[in-house]
Amino acid sequence: MIKLKLKPADIDFLNRVFEGYDGLGMVSTLDRKEGLVGIWVTPDTQEEVRLILENFTRELEMLD
Repeated sequence: MIKLKLKPADIDFLNRVFEGYDGLGMVSTLDRKEGLVGIWVTPDTQEEVRLILENFTRELEMLD
């Protein structure tokens, strides 16, 4: 799991982006008030998900 912190208002946008990638990663909200989320990935998709997050259009912090 890749853990992230972002603005709570951006959680839905992040979820919709990954829904569009159809199975690349699954977003789970860990703490909505704090803006903490996890993205479930496989070893095969982890690098691609990290690349998407590094180029994400909203501010976020990768926690791991």
